[in-house]
Amino acid sequence: MLNKLKEMFRKGNDNEITILSPIEGQACDITEVSDPTFSGKLLGDGIAIRPDKGRMVSPVSGTIAIFFDTKHACTIISDEGAEILIHIGLDTVNLKGKYFTSYKKEGDKVKPGDLLLEFNMEGIKEAGYDLISPIVICNSGNYSEIKTHTGNKVKELEPIIQIMQ
Repeated sequence: MLNKLKEMFRKGNDNEITILSPIEGQACDITEVSDPTFSGKLLGDGIAIRPDKGRMVSPVSGTIAIFFDTKHACTIISDEGAEILIHIGLDTVNLKGKYFTSYKKEGDKVKPGDLLLEFNMEGIKEAGYDLISPIVICNSGNYSEIKTHTGNKVKELEPIIQIMQ
């Protein structure tokens, strides 16, 4: 019964999808990301988080569609159809997996809070990379509105994006 109530709260109404925070840290507007691919919303609308902890959990129930070999990013398709890209840092693909440990793979079913990845924040910073981490809804065009909750510290699994169908 309690799980059913939690699901009702997370989903809101049938026309709304809630994306929870996969990372603990400072939530900021996607336009603050220095990479124009993200700030220009070329991959879709979303949010960015400046991590406080080196871990990433699933923000939704769904399936991992892509988990890059370099472990720096993955895409999850939520059970409601939202395509969510979670990208740890900028240009971290160049690290070729160094400082990243993944716990899931493509095709895995996930639920909110499942540990996907751990990353060594100090190692990534010392290697010269910005840790700001975009969370993008890649199929943003399929939705009437995307609301982001920025300007606050967020903990894992706090709501950060509301998608209106």
